Amino acid sequence: MKSETPTTSPIRDLFDRIAPVYDQLNDWLSLGQHRVWKLMAVKWSEPSPGDTCLDLCCGSGDLAQLLARQVGSTGCVYGVDFSCEQLAIARSRSQTSFLPCPINWIEADVLNLPFASNQFDCATMGYGLRNVTDIPKCLHELHRVLKPGAKAAILDMHRPSSPQMRAFQQWYLDNIVVPTAKQFGLTEDYAYIAPSLEKFPTGGEQVDLARKAGFTTATHYAIAGGAMGVLLVTKA
Repeated sequence: MKSETPTTSPIRDLFDRIAPVYDQLNDWLSLGQHRVWKLMAVKWSEPSPGDTCLDLCCGSGDLAQLLARQVGSTGCVYGVDFSCEQLAIARSRSQTSFLPCPINWIEADVLNLPFASNQFDCATMGYGLRNVTDIPKCLHELHRVLKPGAKAAILDMHRPSSPQMRAFQQWYLDNIVVPTAKQFGLTEDYAYIAPSLEKFPTGGEQVDLARKAGFTTATHYAIAGGAMGVLLVTKA
């Protein structure tokens, strides 16, 4: 299944370029902790055996694979991304992972999902909300495709509220993240992170946006000293 190819954008081009080293850089730059945070997001979305699950901005497929292991052979998982290069890696990885159910990899725009309303039992999104061009529309589309009672967990980076943590995060981006990316010839590609954090809504603002999108409950959990967070939402 494939929607119309989304319009080319700088962010899409960026994720196509970094696809070959995306997982390796994530491991190095988070000291492996991104895998723990993704496990938390999957747990909070509450997938059950037999569920139909959605992973938005799936990238190379980590969260989708975790969902597949939770829903088992009677379940179904869809991984959606607008980067064809990321999806190619996701497909390749899933073919060698001995998953209990196949994952449907779909190239699509999360602002215009190619699914019927009330289709999914739960959803996840990892490091994608910060990069969409219209956060309210993205949340509205997520709300539309979820079944009543379904939960979604949205994991992303944030600017910490603590001045000390903000200073440390900026130091880490300037002195660890960008120099490491430079080794792969991706300096400019990873330099976008800091300005994207400045524009990203705070946890409280995300809660307000989620409620305006129709979610009856929305809670934001700060993790890693506020440098990361999970927005947990439920559809009535």
